[in-house]
Amino acid sequence: MVERLSRIIKASNNIVFFGGAGVSTESGIPDFRSSAGIYSKKTYPFPAEIMISSNFFYAHPKQFYDFYVHEMIYPDAQPNEAHVALAKLEKMDKVKAVITQNIDGLHQMAGSKEVLELHGSIHRNRCVGCHAFYDLAHMPYGSDHVPVCESCGQIVKPEVVLYGESLDQDVMHRAIAWIEQADVLIIGGTSLVVYPAAGLIQYFHGSHLVLINRSQTSMDDQADIVIHDSIGKVMSSVISAM
Repeated sequence: MVERLSRIIKASNNIVFFGGAGVSTESGIPDFRSSAGIYSKKTYPFPAEIMISSNFFYAHPKQFYDFYVHEMIYPDAQPNEAHVALAKLEKMDKVKAVITQNIDGLHQMAGSKEVLELHGSIHRNRCVGCHAFYDLAHMPYGSDHVPVCESCGQIVKPEVVLYGESLDQDVMHRAIAWIEQADVLIIGGTSLVVYPAAGLIQYFHGSHLVLINRSQTSMDDQADIVIHDSIGKVMSSVISAM
């Protein structure tokens, strides 16, 4: 299967990659739904879905940031073989865009330029009052982890899509446009259960749909190539065969 995938990639200059949490687990960032994932945490007073919701952020900012800082931010994480391979394929003018559900910024760190972050990024934060911008390195965290704007004193909110919030429609439209015009769509590291992001696949009308995920997905029977393996291992092997 990897050899066939390599041949498909060699023959195409119009590839789009769509990835989920499984792309970053090989960088040491937990996913959400596995037995060791963020949703299985038992050390907090509420389920993760509540603690990273918009309502909870405004009602209980201290508890929100206690969870967010310890469970959502991994400042020492580095790009893995999948991130590096995708950046190389973009440089080779093969991959035109990376669409990701992850918020860690590892695709950009690896060198990818056209990255669409469906769920935002931990690296972008704004004051809810004056809209002053803070990157991750300069977040004005207090002793209780709650960041307060240095300009106006109001709370700073991460530009990530919390439960109860809508996805950025401009990002969605751009993602749809890339997928619609792609010849090859590679989907990796996602169980395809999170909507509306998972619904983007319906816009693909190209030649080859490729699924790379450790476990089965609901779309396996619709793909041309299905590989149940480490996405870093698979993509690294593809690059080696180029």
